Amino acid sequence: MTGVDRRTLIARGAAAVGGAAVAVGLPGAAFADPAPAAGAAAAPAAAAPRGGVTIRPDDPRYPLLTTGNNQRFVARPDYVRMIRSAADAEQALSEAVQAGKRVSVRSGGHCFADFTCNPEIEVILDLSEMTGVDYDPRFRAFTVDPGCRLLNVYEALYKGWGVTIPGGICYSVGAGGHIAGGGYGLLSRAHGLVADHLYAVQVVVVDERGKVRTVVATREANDPNRDLWWAHTGGGGGNFGIVTKYWFRSPDATGTDPGQQLIAPPSEVLVSAVDIPWDQLTQASFARLLQNFGAWHEKNSAPDSPYRHLSSLFNVSSKAHGSLGMFTQVDATVPGAGQLLDDYLTAITAGTGVTPQALTRPTGELPAMPQLAAPQRLPWLQATRLVGTNNPVITNPTSRGGHKSAYMRRNFTDQQVATLYRHLSDPGFTNPDTMLVLFSFGGQVNAVAQDATANAQRGSVFKMCFQTFWADESQDDFYLGWLRDLYEDFFVSTGGVPRPGADTQGCYINYPDRDMDDPRYNRSGVPWSTLYYQDNYPRLQQVKRRWDPSDHFRHSLSVKLP
Repeated sequence: MTGVDRRTLIARGAAAVGGAAVAVGLPGAAFADPAPAAGAAAAPAAAAPRGGVTIRPDDPRYPLLTTGNNQRFVARPDYVRMIRSAADAEQALSEAVQAGKRVSVRSGGHCFADFTCNPEIEVILDLSEMTGVDYDPRFRAFTVDPGCRLLNVYEALYKGWGVTIPGGICYSVGAGGHIAGGGYGLLSRAHGLVADHLYAVQVVVVDERGKVRTVVATREANDPNRDLWWAHTGGGGGNFGIVTKYWFRSPDATGTDPGQQLIAPPSEVLVSAVDIPWDQLTQASFARLLQNFGAWHEKNSAPDSPYRHLSSLFNVSSKAHGSLGMFTQVDATVPGAGQLLDDYLTAITAGTGVTPQALTRPTGELPAMPQLAAPQRLPWLQATRLVGTNNPVITNPTSRGGHKSAYMRRNFTDQQVATLYRHLSDPGFTNPDTMLVLFSFGGQVNAVAQDATANAQRGSVFKMCFQTFWADESQDDFYLGWLRDLYEDFFVSTGGVPRPGADTQGCYINYPDRDMDDPRYNRSGVPWSTLYYQDNYPRLQQVKRRWDPSDHFRHSLSVKLP
């Protein structure tokens, strides 16, 4: 991915500040995009008409822009509008509202469900061309446009100012949806969720009379629009309006130095990538391996744990793949980092009899990393590029996929690991691109109160994503059925879903799954809204009533009007 040099970013920042110094005013005031800096080259009129480029069914770009990364979901809208500014978004949304057209919003196109692309959508508002990253001294905060891909955000923030956000590893995920759903990654155990560092959000909204306007909402206690900021700290995308800009400043930031306003990543990280062949595993050793992972995270995920600086991603792939892969990263600058990593790797394999090997081929989110069979120290950004840019399974734009999630507060039960072994080792199941992904969680994520942000899951120790990928539409029923059977069997004691309680804490809205709203698959008696938002859902409904009273922004799992 292409980086952005510091000189370019500073120039952009100066232009933005110069053009918009009067536009923001008090927190929560209407916000106009900054005017171009003096001397800036004007964009060709044909390339950027007012309101953005319109792409209709006869345009060769139309098929590309009416689906996302998951080819299961396709729309047939009247047109796609490419948005480049808040002013574009205002005009495009006004036109759609006046025409009575159903709209959806897209940034990166990685949504796991049909939120953006489905047959009911008449207009797609595509923000993927909004890719700026700057520093705004008025708010002492960094701005990130919704169309930015995550790796570009990391590159720009780190090269420009030595800071970052604790976001995900997949390089091509769009910032727009990632942030609104909470956002997490390998630095979250040490620094919390992405949303925990969100200072403000710029949103284009529609009132009850159909009037469109642009609003800025901050986390300041006296901001009359603060509820709109809160809703975007885990309330999910496509619910309240069109996000056209985010501002980031960590809650404990002080002074005016930009480099002190957001977290600094480790200068170096110690990284390990290992492969555990299926032919070394029996049912007993498989169970021990997974329960070692669960037990370690149960023990070492308190907010003040010395292991909060360590995070791991464990791909428990199907036997058809041939092996399980695990990537682990620890802040190399903390005392005893090498020992922390050694102790972790030892704990995960204890009593299993397995001998980890080099990770010589891709698995799920992980690329082949044979050079990391023995742990290595790498600059943080280099390690981020390594693990994030070459993950062909999860980022394959031609595949179809199914995904289900869960937050775990306790270790696996014997029944759960037996279920995983039975399904994943089934000799009749031959898809290698199938896995249960286990993500380290907890740490500083759990230092935040459940109602402080819209993201309510603040008591879990690891997170799971059940997923499989395939190529042909004719195979949809088979693979979705297989995935449903696995998930329902895994959570059989709680009605087929991770019902919030002592052992599990519901689902992650950035891994949305329509089955959670289907009584055929969710037999828990707990509504989908509680699985994703728990006790925060009624407050989200009040935000919805205030900012989208006519329900213009809706999808299959959108926040409903109260």
